[in-house]
Amino acid sequence: MSDRVFPQWISATILGMAKAVLALILMFSLTACVAQFRNHGYVPSDDELAQVIVGVDSKDTVADVIGQPGTEGILDESGWYFVRSQFRHLGALEPKEVDRQVVAISFDSRGVVSNIERFGLEQGRVVVLSRRVTDSGIKGVTFLDQLFGNLGNISAEQLLQ
Repeated sequence: MSDRVFPQWISATILGMAKAVLALILMFSLTACVAQFRNHGYVPSDDELAQVIVGVDSKDTVADVIGQPGTEGILDESGWYFVRSQFRHLGALEPKEVDRQVVAISFDSRGVVSNIERFGLEQGRVVVLSRRVTDSGIKGVTFLDQLFGNLGNISAEQLLQ
């Protein structure tokens, strides 16, 4: 028997297809190394925050200017928090958070803006980027103040029921 040889045009077609497949594999492997960034959440800009006047604006006027918050404070609804995170996706690696900004708007007992702060993320630590406060006093109740403050709030009738 004689050796069968493929016609030349078949071997050229197979070689061309192999080059095309190799080029596709190379293209996909290079695009997998390109970082993609995704943003999650919303933070008002400095221009929007400049329209909010500390000591004057209320929750309703703040909502009209910059919108509703993503999160509210859990104690007495004392603050609104706007959070935006930016993640970098690189190929098959786990996404990494590369930037985070938090805008905290605090309200007093009447619902009037008492403080506006912007926080950022620097090397895994929270850093204050800007702050607008009406008073410089630090608000806070210690554990002992909470413990002794509740002693007079319970009546004998409440205990018996």
